Amino acid sequence: MYKTPKPRLRLKALAALLALAAAPLAQAWTNKPVKILVTGPAGGTPDIVARVVAEALSAEIGQPVIVENKPGAGGAIAVQALNSAPADGQTLLIAASNILTEVPLVMKTSFDPVKDVKPVTMIGRANMVLVASSAVPANDLKGLIGYLKSHNGGKGSFASYTAGTSSHYAGMIFAKKAGLDLTHVPFPGSPPALQNLMGGQIEIMFDGVPTSLPQIKGGKLKAYGVASKTRSVHLPDVPTMAEQGFPEIDFSNWLGTVVSAKVPADLVSKINIATLKAAMSPKVRERLIAAGFEPMVSDSPDKLAQMVKVDYERNAQIVKAFNITLGH
Repeated sequence: MYKTPKPRLRLKALAALLALAAAPLAQAWTNKPVKILVTGPAGGTPDIVARVVAEALSAEIGQPVIVENKPGAGGAIAVQALNSAPADGQTLLIAASNILTEVPLVMKTSFDPVKDVKPVTMIGRANMVLVASSAVPANDLKGLIGYLKSHNGGKGSFASYTAGTSSHYAGMIFAKKAGLDLTHVPFPGSPPALQNLMGGQIEIMFDGVPTSLPQIKGGKLKAYGVASKTRSVHLPDVPTMAEQGFPEIDFSNWLGTVVSAKVPADLVSKINIATLKAAMSPKVRERLIAAGFEPMVSDSPDKLAQMVKVDYERNAQIVKAFNITLGH
């Protein structure tokens, strides 16, 4: 029903960029320490990516790269800190695309996702998966729906890692399509949401594969469906939601580097080259795959900005079709 276009890796364009970056320190845009702001808490999806990339980027530019977590308000706190910093390229943001393409559709934010920030480099993509505590007796999606309808008089709750994100959207669509009476309970990131889920305070959650995967492998969570058209390489035995009768639940977020819109174009280009080279390094790709991500890069900030626009418009259709609001 709704399909987000995937970026293509244009080899000639990337080869040209990497040729420019052949002498790493000569192409570095700065001779000072760089700060990377993160929209989520420690251990959350953006935080995992930021810490993997920070190490490689530091080696690339020959400067310390410091990660600073700024969770809350659907990413607005981190974006505000980004835009309050000097527009000199010393402060970057690593975030999931939902702060630009999802949250502003249902939450009043202090920034315009198109005018106030510039996406620079895509680093990877994370699919979502429907999970519940291992204490839930159901072993498949049909059984889970039956359990939720009979448990607690048919009333329950679902968590999201922030209101207004695809985690919220997917939960709302699932409840509506499955005929469930579920209350939305938002959290400031995946870690606290998962803690409540595993503790039994919340029934279900659509979470990013990277943050849920260790708990699934450890037997603390059960996985019931991957929220994409194709199965996850990390959970090959888990059917997609589409396979199980929920084709509308098709969500994934790319994660990448963002800067203030005030940063000059020449600096954005240099940051793109350095972060692209760091993201494409074998070590970073291996670590991202091990953490549950699918490494993926875009070939220019302009193309990434176009993807933001397409995803924003696609999600606006979903919000309207399913009447998704902050309180529901």
